[in-house]
Amino acid sequence: MSSYVTRKTPGDTEWFTASRFGMFIHWGLYALPARHEWVKNREEIPEAHYQKYFEHFNPDLYDPKDWARQAKAAGMKYAVFTTKHHEGFCMFDSQYTDYKCTNTQAGRDLVREYVDAFRAEGLHIGFYYSLIDWHHPDFPIDMLHPRRDDPDAKQQNEGRDMRKYAEYMRNQVRELLTNYGKIDILWFDFSYSNNNGVGDKAWMKGKGKDDWEAEKLIALARELQPGIIIDNRTEIEQDIFTPEQQQPMEWVRHPETGELVVWEACQTFSGSWGYHRDESTWKSPEMLIRMLVNTVSLGGNLLMNVGPTARGYLDARAEAALKVYADWMKYNSRSIYGCTMAEPEFKAPADCRFTQSVDGKRLYLHLFAYPFIHVLLPGMAGKVEYAQFLHDGSEVRFSEGGMEHFGEGVPRDKDLLVLNIPPVKPNVLVPVIELFLK
Repeated sequence: MSSYVTRKTPGDTEWFTASRFGMFIHWGLYALPARHEWVKNREEIPEAHYQKYFEHFNPDLYDPKDWARQAKAAGMKYAVFTTKHHEGFCMFDSQYTDYKCTNTQAGRDLVREYVDAFRAEGLHIGFYYSLIDWHHPDFPIDMLHPRRDDPDAKQQNEGRDMRKYAEYMRNQVRELLTNYGKIDILWFDFSYSNNNGVGDKAWMKGKGKDDWEAEKLIALARELQPGIIIDNRTEIEQDIFTPEQQQPMEWVRHPETGELVVWEACQTFSGSWGYHRDESTWKSPEMLIRMLVNTVSLGGNLLMNVGPTARGYLDARAEAALKVYADWMKYNSRSIYGCTMAEPEFKAPADCRFTQSVDGKRLYLHLFAYPFIHVLLPGMAGKVEYAQFLHDGSEVRFSEGGMEHFGEGVPRDKDLLVLNIPPVKPNVLVPVIELFLK
């Protein structure tokens, strides 16, 4: 069994860490301008101008069943859908606002259709809910607000009541966790209490747990959905740490105690979360697979994002990226599901990554750079019963103590395990060798 023990969490993370791979879905009115999900902030767009996106929102090609099929084919075991992003637009039929999808040309509850479709494919259901709301009249203007640079920003801010907004959030979270059956993940985003204005804008206070009344919010969520997984972005530690747009170099640890924690890296296929028509920094197929392997090799989960178009489909670039995962996971998912960081005694060679099954019986060697004829595994002689390529189950022969036929001039090492691999790389983006341990 794996010797790694993570810090205890309030929610049930056992299924989560076994799943290892999920789909993030960033979708909202920002799909219409198609210039990044923070377009309202970046361009400081006034409400009257942003309203045109509300009026023209018509996702006539929205087919969440197709999304769910692609997610499942890609090997994803859960999904997290943006029920409300920072723009404040709700993708569900909330009774607490008119700023919702049912009042657009969509005319229906888009969250409901997502839940039904993904649940039917056997995926766990997650909701993203923004703590920030640039539309709500009681949400105070701050340094991230689109109205921050208006000459009369301070006057606009008068009368805004954060307590009323916090109550609004609790009301909506109650709806989300009551009306859609069992919800597995609640992904809040995000706190910035130390991001404050200076000089004549010192009143523009950033927001954190006290502003969100986060204790009440979390208590409500756990009352309605016992066992639910909640992220740490309210500034109150819960179940998962969520490094964003980075690849950790080691298992994420608790900043105070140093304990290993349950963690999930959230990443994009390109440089934007929302649909960005002209964005061009899409990740290569090799990078996509390496990111997943790297994450699991350090005991983490990977949440990869799609940004659907304004018409409600996944564009060709997103589908191609999902297909990269589908092609690889079809044959190699055993090195991902139910796997974690290899025990310390197993050191991966250069340009390789190990994952290990939680029961400790199998070790998976991922070849990022395909070596010539031999893979040397110091210290592993006598520990491997059988080896095979995972994608096709073909035997990988090995010897112990040195390389066959090349003994002269090569130092012998009784603890060395030598894998003998074909000189031509198999037709697999990242080949995996499965080692059955004694």
